[in-house]
Amino acid sequence: MATTAISHTPSFSETFFSSLYQVENGERFRTCLQCGSCSGVCPFGYLMDFPPGRMIAGLRADEFNLVMETDTVWMCVSCYACAQICPSKIPITAGLMTRTKEELLLAGNVPSELQSALENSQRYGNPMGESPRKRADWTLGIEPQITLLGKERLPVDVLWFVGDYPSYHPRVQSVAKSLAKVLNALGINFGILGPEENSDGDTQRLAGERGLFEMLVEKNGRIFNKYQFGKIITSDPHAYNALKNEYPALGVSYPVQHSTQFLAEHIDQLKPLLKKEIQATVTYHDPCYLGRVNGVFDEPRLLLGAIPGLKLVEMAHNHSSSLCCGGGGGGMWLDGFQWEKAHARLSEWRVHEAVDIGANILAVACPYEPPRFEDAVKTIQQAEQLVVKDIVELLAEALG
Repeated sequence: MATTAISHTPSFSETFFSSLYQVENGERFRTCLQCGSCSGVCPFGYLMDFPPGRMIAGLRADEFNLVMETDTVWMCVSCYACAQICPSKIPITAGLMTRTKEELLLAGNVPSELQSALENSQRYGNPMGESPRKRADWTLGIEPQITLLGKERLPVDVLWFVGDYPSYHPRVQSVAKSLAKVLNALGINFGILGPEENSDGDTQRLAGERGLFEMLVEKNGRIFNKYQFGKIITSDPHAYNALKNEYPALGVSYPVQHSTQFLAEHIDQLKPLLKKEIQATVTYHDPCYLGRVNGVFDEPRLLLGAIPGLKLVEMAHNHSSSLCCGGGGGGMWLDGFQWEKAHARLSEWRVHEAVDIGANILAVACPYEPPRFEDAVKTIQQAEQLVVKDIVELLAEALG
């Protein structure tokens, strides 16, 4: 008796599920317990039509096409809280959420704010759409002059990857100038790339633009190869995460530290220089990509503890349970979209926590945070006395 082979065309859910296996530990998606922890800890999970747990259930039920018909996945700020709390250690952020955003981009289901930032990143090398020629303008007037590697072509001990917001954003340029002051005070031999630097691309990657990320990696890698340096430092946790964890897989690998790690290594040299007291109660916000994702908790607190006069207190959510500022995963470029959905901002929740413990200063260590938290301070009446400062701004002030 003849038999007929029955062909099977994989459904979208099956194809998508298979693609998750390409992510490190992707096979763990099969071990989901449906405990709901991921959805519960997600800061905007209550607003999503399909929070993470329900997305996985949709995959299992072969109904993931329903997820693709909604837009609330864009409320995800890639804070990694879901991945951290998962008892099965499923890579929810790096796998499920990022891959879903990739598919939404391909389908054209993307908020216009985010689309503009991605187009700017491709065209100008930064999400703000600023001219690459202006990337080092913030250094004008700084003495001694900051070494621009394209002009000096001298070996340096440290290549400072400045990043987009410290280069262009008026508020965050103050952070860049403060870090230059501290590095100069320590006598560090450092240089920057200036117009040759491109966005690190990590936030674009987590917003679903893998191809754009790979293009930016290739451009930055080619520039790195032109110069001689010992290590890379950056004040941007997103750039730190990309350079440490993502670039090496694409053939671009260099020793890299976040600026707080680098300065903490020089704490014995730095302490005697901090002669001006800052009499204030400070609380520190752990950035998602410095703390929860990469485990850097102690160094920022060590630096704050070295500043004369400062009293450090902790917010209710600290270290690995820190709340997100709302800027990651494309959130920095989705304020309008997220406000329409939530009528609330994650940065406002964080400022409330700082006010509740009586802090005068909210210390940060990520360039997304000064403008986000300062905007939040303006909207919260009882936060009028709260000042937002990057750690390096406080160090520069303590230098006198």
